[in-house]
Amino acid sequence: MAKIVAMIPARMGSKRIPKKNIRLLNGKPLIQYAIDAVKEADCFDEIWVNSEADVIEKIAIASGVNFYRRPEYYASDEASNDEFTEDFFNNIDTDIVIQVLPTSPFISAQEIKDFVQKFVYDGLDTLISMIDVQIEATYKSNPINFEQKKITPPSQTLEPIKAYGCSLMGWRRDNYLSNIKKYGAAYHGGDGKIDFFTLKGYSTVDIDNEEEFQLAESVARSLSKNRNYVKRYYGEEHSEVDVPEILSKDGVAASSYNLSNQMIVNLKDILEKNSKEESWCHRVINTENNSATLIAQMPGEGNRRHYHPDWNEWWYILQGQWEWEIDGKTCIVKKDDFVFIPKGIVHKITASGSGQSIRLAISRDDVIHTYPDGDFENE
Repeated sequence: MAKIVAMIPARMGSKRIPKKNIRLLNGKPLIQYAIDAVKEADCFDEIWVNSEADVIEKIAIASGVNFYRRPEYYASDEASNDEFTEDFFNNIDTDIVIQVLPTSPFISAQEIKDFVQKFVYDGLDTLISMIDVQIEATYKSNPINFEQKKITPPSQTLEPIKAYGCSLMGWRRDNYLSNIKKYGAAYHGGDGKIDFFTLKGYSTVDIDNEEEFQLAESVARSLSKNRNYVKRYYGEEHSEVDVPEILSKDGVAASSYNLSNQMIVNLKDILEKNSKEESWCHRVINTENNSATLIAQMPGEGNRRHYHPDWNEWWYILQGQWEWEIDGKTCIVKKDDFVFIPKGIVHKITASGSGQSIRLAISRDDVIHTYPDGDFENE
């Protein structure tokens, strides 16, 4: 059975983005994304990081993968992709090499696994990842997939242009070395059975310059929230800012807003002064930076489904039980639980259990509450 090795090339000499492979992307070294995806794919006999740098060796070892120290020449601007790949084949015992570039940090483990399966099951010698670009394209001023003297068709009907992705590349050892010997090149194939693998979605993101790195940072932060994307449209949601009015609409019967910012206040005293049989709120702190509000509600009472476009909100549960809907998923929180909701996350809170529930909301007096999908009234 053929031995399959993953190779993650990561030299330190990048000119367009200095030290890009160890630059932090959403708090994690860029190369770490490739290492983690390859490990999760779990379809390799060995995983190797190919570099000349000590710092990258440390990352590889800490991640539990092998490190191949390429000679300095193969880390230079003079060395070609064909050469450093040939060097790897000449020094690592393997039948098949699958290259995973760290500059495409959003390649998924499943996509890597599908790539390997296609290479093996189709008996390929070279497999190249591609990106479908469905837009009018020219080469040397000549149209490729459209006619200049005819009506422009809808873009979705155009024949896609296939552009090199290179994020994933695969070669069979004997074929690669044979092409090197015969043509002096093998990175893009040559003789042998060659095919292409189409990348999709975020896997097409490739970082080659500073602007692309910054865009990738935004994507990484969004994906790290691990939430379902909510489609929102102008005219199908509205926003409110007046917190007392918001709480009133949410059914809070009694409110105290004029007792905030006392030097010392006792929680037990506040609880004893307020009803145990109906909803109420008590503003404890209210400054230009944040506010702290005690909110008590009876079973079945709560707020309306909403999100905050520019504010991270959190709560501490003092009493009872709450049903918390977060991005379409429901969980139960109880006394002594903390709850954190990042900005942009749709949520809804409902008191549950057998008696009054109390939460301490840490927010700000002017936080925007946006109510999507026409969910304007309390449900």
